Amino acid sequence: MRITISGPPGSGKTTACSKLSEKLGLEAVVFGKIFRQLAAEKNLTLGELGAIAEQDPSIDKMIDSRILEIARANEDIILESRLSAYMLSRNGIPAFKIYLDASPDVRMARVGLREGETFEEAHAKTVDRQRSEAKRYMMYYGIDIEDRSVYDLVVNTDELDPDQVLETILEALGVES
Repeated sequence: MRITISGPPGSGKTTACSKLSEKLGLEAVVFGKIFRQLAAEKNLTLGELGAIAEQDPSIDKMIDSRILEIARANEDIILESRLSAYMLSRNGIPAFKIYLDASPDVRMARVGLREGETFEEAHAKTVDRQRSEAKRYMMYYGIDIEDRSVYDLVVNTDELDPDQVLETILEALGVES
């Protein structure tokens, strides 16, 4: 079974992806890691690489073509990225598409904890990153990342711990936890 997990920074995507991968025994590919590695290789912050990507579509196109390549080659896989659900839908590749969300305060607190930043630092960087991504996705693909109509399941993770998020996903998939 092909599964995509999407959502904004701090929504719990990577944690859910890891737990779901372990539970189902499926490989999980986290595309945010690719973007982070690229930024590190170029000695840039995520925000700086995002600003470059606004001028250079090849960065996003490389990552997004990799999503399609991996999805086509694997019927049983979990793909975690902001655009995986849209990319697979547009290319007729079947998948169960999940969107995780949380309120900005919860997300910024999680990002700050993960990155070792204050809430304010996390908020500033995350808002810039989201603005850059939304601009690029609309500019390069005509995708409004606020449009959730492509998803089979939308989960607000504000009040859920990671195990509860996993249970919610497994229930929607029809898999016993």
